[in-house]
Amino acid sequence: MGGPEPSNTPAPGRPAEPITAVPVRYPERWVAAGAVLLLASMFVHMLFTNDAFNWPFMVDHMFSDPVVRGVWVTISATVLSMVIGIVLGIVLAVMRLSGNPVLSTVSWLYTWFFRGVPRLVLAVLFGNLAILYQTIELGLPFDNYWMAWLGLEGDARFFEIDTRTLLSGYVAGLMALSLSEGAYMAEIIRAGLQSVDKGQTEAAQALGMSRSKVLRRITLPQAMRVVIPPTGNETIAMLKDTALLAYVPVTIELFYQLQAIGARTYQIFPMLVAACLWYLAITSVLMVGQYFIERRFNPGQYGGIRNRIVGGAH
Repeated sequence: MGGPEPSNTPAPGRPAEPITAVPVRYPERWVAAGAVLLLASMFVHMLFTNDAFNWPFMVDHMFSDPVVRGVWVTISATVLSMVIGIVLGIVLAVMRLSGNPVLSTVSWLYTWFFRGVPRLVLAVLFGNLAILYQTIELGLPFDNYWMAWLGLEGDARFFEIDTRTLLSGYVAGLMALSLSEGAYMAEIIRAGLQSVDKGQTEAAQALGMSRSKVLRRITLPQAMRVVIPPTGNETIAMLKDTALLAYVPVTIELFYQLQAIGARTYQIFPMLVAACLWYLAITSVLMVGQYFIERRFNPGQYGGIRNRIVGGAH
C-alpha cells in the first residue's frame, strides 16, 4: 500500500504562487538628479565660455615667482601659528583644569578675550603696537626713582630696540594668529582631557606615576582621539585666515601678491579665482594629512593602555 498522494493545495495562509519582489520606485530622485546634472553642465559651460575668467592669463601669473614665494609664506605662517597655538592651548587647558583659582581665572580671561575679538581686528591691532610702545626695553623697573634716590646716574636698561624693527608685519600678524588660536586650542584640549576616564588617571597615580607623567603618557595620548579632528579643522581654518595678514600689511603673503597682480594688470577677477585654486589645493593636502592622522589615533589603537600604565610605573 502506498502512502497518501501529495496534495497541490497550498497550506492555509500561504499564497498559491511565489511572490515576486518589486523594488520601490522613486521618480522624484531621478528628477532631482536630472536637475542637478543640468545645473552642473551649465556651470561647467560658463567656466569655459565666460571671458571674465581669462584662463591663459591666470595660468601664466598664478605660478610666477612672487606668488610661489607667497605660497611658502602662507604655509610657514600656518605651521608656526598652529604650533604656537597648540603649545599655548595645552598650557591654558592645564591651567583651566587646575585647582588654583588664580591660574583658572587667568586662563578663562585669556580665552574670553581672544575668542571674542575677531582675528582681523587683532591683526590690525598688533600691526599698530608701535603706537603704544615706541621702544621695547629690558632692565630693572622704576630705575629713574631708586637710582636717583641712591645718587646714581644713568639708567638700568640692558636692552632697547625700536618696536617697528622688532614687530615687522609678519611677526605682528603671526602673534595675532597664534594668540587667537591658543584660545581655541585651549578649549579643544580641555574637552579632550575631560573625555578621559578619571579612573585611569587614579590607577596610574596609585602605581606611583607623577602628575606630569600621567598627563604625558596616559591622559594626552587618549585625549588625542578627541583633539585631532577639531585640530585638523582649526589648521584648515588657520590656512585661510593667513589671508588676513594682507591687512597688517604683509606684502609677501599669497593673497596680497595675487591682489597686487590683479590691480596692476586690471585683471582682478582671474586673480581672485587663482587665490581660490591655491587655497583649495593646499587645503586638500591638509585634509589628506588629517585623514591619516585620524586613522593613526583611532580608538582601536588604544587596546594596550593597561600595558602602558604598568610600563610607565616601572
